[in-house]
Amino acid sequence: MTDTDTLTETIESKKDELIDLVGDLVEAPTVTGDEAPAQEVIIDRLEAMGLEPDVFEPSTDDLADHEGYFETSSYEEYGYEGRPNVVACREGGDGPTLTVGGHIDVVDVTEAEWNREPWSLTQEGETLYGRGVADMKGGLAATLIAMEALDELEIELGGDLVFQSTIEEEDGGVGGALAALDRGYVPDAAVIAEPFDVPNVGIASAGVMYFRVVVPGKSVHAAWGHEGVNAIGNAATVYRALEELDAERKARIDYEPAYRANPSLKGNVTNLNVGTIEAGDWPSTLPSRAVLQGRIGWPPGETRAEVRSQIEDAVAEAAANDEWLADHPPEVEWFGWQAEPHEVDPTGEIATLAKHVGEDVTGRSGSFVGGNAGLDERFYPLYYDVDAVSVGPDGANLHGADEHTTVPSLLETAATIAAIAVEYCGTTE
Repeated sequence: MTDTDTLTETIESKKDELIDLVGDLVEAPTVTGDEAPAQEVIIDRLEAMGLEPDVFEPSTDDLADHEGYFETSSYEEYGYEGRPNVVACREGGDGPTLTVGGHIDVVDVTEAEWNREPWSLTQEGETLYGRGVADMKGGLAATLIAMEALDELEIELGGDLVFQSTIEEEDGGVGGALAALDRGYVPDAAVIAEPFDVPNVGIASAGVMYFRVVVPGKSVHAAWGHEGVNAIGNAATVYRALEELDAERKARIDYEPAYRANPSLKGNVTNLNVGTIEAGDWPSTLPSRAVLQGRIGWPPGETRAEVRSQIEDAVAEAAANDEWLADHPPEVEWFGWQAEPHEVDPTGEIATLAKHVGEDVTGRSGSFVGGNAGLDERFYPLYYDVDAVSVGPDGANLHGADEHTTVPSLLETAATIAAIAVEYCGTTE
């Protein structure tokens, strides 16, 4: 069996190819809802390896009855036409099947905040800047380089290695990872190259839900404001109640894996955020309606139903304690992201193997981490009884300005994924 040192040396010899591939992916913007441009780069690379990619658009007709389905915001806005997933199988023997890869979509940028061009790769020493270099086009590129290294070394795996590049993870992943699983690409285990800083291994993801609260008022001309009720003031009452709920939850909810890699998350493993408010259309009119929209995220330990009840109860209690709102209660609606949290057993086969291999490749000690962000990995254990872990590069400013990663961490990611594939699937040698 090929040893880790040989895999690592082969991958390091492909350093320039890796950087070029990351650059090609970054230069093909794929904000959630428009993922096709970089998928063409992925397809070309897979075909160059002699693989035959399965390129398919998700179908809500197929997914609508799935337990993990919800209508994402990006589907509502764009639909799924022209937004393909890409899956390719590197066939092996009759041994276990491993899925590798991740999501191709990225969040949008506010270019004025960037000190570098977001849609072009900038290299400064060993640091790479650009939207998606860490989350997670860099991880996808590292995975492809890992597969190319296996080919160069003529390693025949004992089981199938399934690569996938999926859409809309940043908006819930229903049309991406879930669609691929529903299409029949169900492995024995999965390794997704999210930026968890190898040799750390991600074993959990957060539950994530979007909500809106429609808060009523009574519209009148401002000159007769005493006869009306300002919906913005009522919305402030609701906002304060949600702030109090957030503080109470932070004080009582703890999940150590969420802050093992980032101590600042201690005391902040759950977050309730009101992100938008819309109200009114004229300065001299009291608005009759205000709409708050928010997100709540939480680590494993609570169900979606439990968390929904807490938010609905907080809003209802705030209304009951207000003379006008008691008779005109706000309405809570749920939309977009509606994801359960997940956690895999850190003593399970793929988790322990990934940590062992990552430590062997990097020479550093790793930890089992996760639980503070919503991830595609949840679909595997929640609905298919398949363990899925995250092994990926270092990353900073994810979703922010000047997102960056490092070349060494991408090379370590590639070597780790290649070695996991060899050890998990075995070889035919």
